[in-house]
Amino acid sequence: MSAPVWSVDPRTGNRREQVATEATAEEVDTTVRAAHAAAPALAERAQRARLLRAAADLFDEHVDKVVECADAETALGPGRLSGELVRTTYQLRAFADIAEAGDFLDARIDHADPALTPPRPDLRRWKVPLGVVAVYSASNFPLAFSVPGGDTASALAAGCPVVVKAHPDHPGTSELSAALLHRAAEEAGLPPEVVSVVHGFDAGVELVRHPLVAAAGFTGSVRGGRALYDAAAARPRPIPFHGELGSLNPVVVSEAAAAERAEEIGAGLAGSMTLGVGQFCTKPGLVLVPAGESGDRLVTSLTAAVSDTEAGVMLDHRMRDAFVGGVRERAELEGVQSPVTPGAGSEHTVSGGFLTVDAEHVTSGGEYDLLLEECFGPVTVIVRYGDAAQVSAVLARVPGSLTATAHLGAAEAEADGGDGGAARLLAELTPLAGRILVDGWPTGVAVAPAQQHGGPYPATTSTSTSVGGTAIERWLRPVAYQNAPQPLLPAELRDGNPAGVPRTVDGVRQS
Repeated sequence: MSAPVWSVDPRTGNRREQVATEATAEEVDTTVRAAHAAAPALAERAQRARLLRAAADLFDEHVDKVVECADAETALGPGRLSGELVRTTYQLRAFADIAEAGDFLDARIDHADPALTPPRPDLRRWKVPLGVVAVYSASNFPLAFSVPGGDTASALAAGCPVVVKAHPDHPGTSELSAALLHRAAEEAGLPPEVVSVVHGFDAGVELVRHPLVAAAGFTGSVRGGRALYDAAAARPRPIPFHGELGSLNPVVVSEAAAAERAEEIGAGLAGSMTLGVGQFCTKPGLVLVPAGESGDRLVTSLTAAVSDTEAGVMLDHRMRDAFVGGVRERAELEGVQSPVTPGAGSEHTVSGGFLTVDAEHVTSGGEYDLLLEECFGPVTVIVRYGDAAQVSAVLARVPGSLTATAHLGAAEAEADGGDGGAARLLAELTPLAGRILVDGWPTGVAVAPAQQHGGPYPATTSTSTSVGGTAIERWLRPVAYQNAPQPLLPAELRDGNPAGVPRTVDGVRQS
C-alpha cells in the first residue's frame, strides 16, 4: 500500500490533511509513459502558447486560493507568495511568447553550393524537443520553482511533456497547481498528461532512471542534487541533468565603499541575508569586510539591523534543525565570533544573526572550510581582511556560486577598465559565479532575456540558466537535414519561411 502524503503546518509542525499518496515504481512508469504518449500533442508551437497563457489566466483567477494553500504549507506569508505568483504567471506568459516567436529554434539554412571545396550540400538546421522532462520542485519557491514554475514553463514551451516530482513541504500546493495546469491543457485542447505530478522520495529516484525521461531539472540541496545527477549519468543512456544545488554567493566590500557608506551597506546586507528567513538560493553567505574603523562601522550597522529583525518560521522543522546545528558547529570554531547569535528563536522559529572571523582563518583550510559551505537560513559569515592579497586568498577558496558581488567606492565604480583594483576584483569574481553584481544585493532574480541564474559547480551542474528566456535551451537538441525534399522539411525550414520564424540563411540573419 502506498504511503500517505500529508500537508504539514511549519508554524506548528502538525499535520493538516492527507493530500496524496507516494507513487510506486509502477505508477511512475505509467505516468512517464502517458507523458511520452502525449508528446505529439505539443508539436504545434501555437498550441503550447495557448496552454501556457491559459495556465497563467487560471492562476490569476485563483490567486487567493493558491496563496492561502501555499502559505499554510510554507509560512512564507501572503505578501511574499503573492509576489511569487505574479512572477510565476509572468514566466508562463513570457514562455508563451517565446514559443510563438520561434527564435529559440535557431533555424539556419545553407543552400547547396557545388563551387565550394569541398562542395556544400543543402543543409537546414533547427532545434527539436528532447522528450519527457523530469522536474524536481524546490522547497523555498512553491510556485516559481515548482509545479507551475520556470522549469515546467520552459519545457512545455520547448515541446516537452513534464513530470514533476512534488516537494514534500508543499504537496497540497503542488496538487492544486497540477489541477489548474490540467484545466489549462483541457482549455488548450491538449491531453492533461502533458503535465503530471508524482510524490515520494523513491518516486523521484525512479523518475530520473526511467528510460523515457530525456532530461531533468532540479533545485535543492547539494546532497540530493548530486545523488540524482550521479543517477542520471549512470543510466545506460545518460541524460542531461540541470541541477541547482548550493551557493555561497560571496560579497566583497572594498575599503573605499566601507569608508563612504558603511552604515548603508550594513543595513542592506541585513535585509538581504534575512529576507524570507534566509531561505533564498542567492542569500549572501560570505561577506569580505575590511578590518579597521570603516569595517567596524559596517559591522555595527549590521548588528543593529539584524537585531531588529523578528524571528521567523523556516520551511520545515528538518531545515530548522539543520540551520541551528550548522550555526552551532561554525560558531564553535576557534576565532569565530557571534556579535548577533543566530539560532533557535522558539520551538518553531529561528533568529537571524551573523558570525565574524579573520581572513587568515578562512585561508588556513581544514575545519575552517565549513565556513565556505552554504548554511541555509538567516546567517552570514563576515570575513575581516587586511589587504587585497587576503581578499584574493579567500576568493581562491570559494566554491562556485550563483552570484558574486562587489561593493565599490564612487571613484572605483567610475574608473575605466584595465588593471585598476576594481577591474581586478571583478576579474577575480567572474570565474566564481554566473551573475556578477556591483553595488547591489543578490537576493531577487529578474526574469529577463539577459538573466543568468546558474554558476560553476556546486551552484549548478551545467552552464545553462534556469531563469529567463534562454532557459528553454536546456530541453532542446539541434538536428540538421541534408538535401531533404521541401515537402518533407518542417515548415520552419522550408523555402519561403511559411512558419514565419527568424532564420539565418546563407549567413544572413532574417527576421
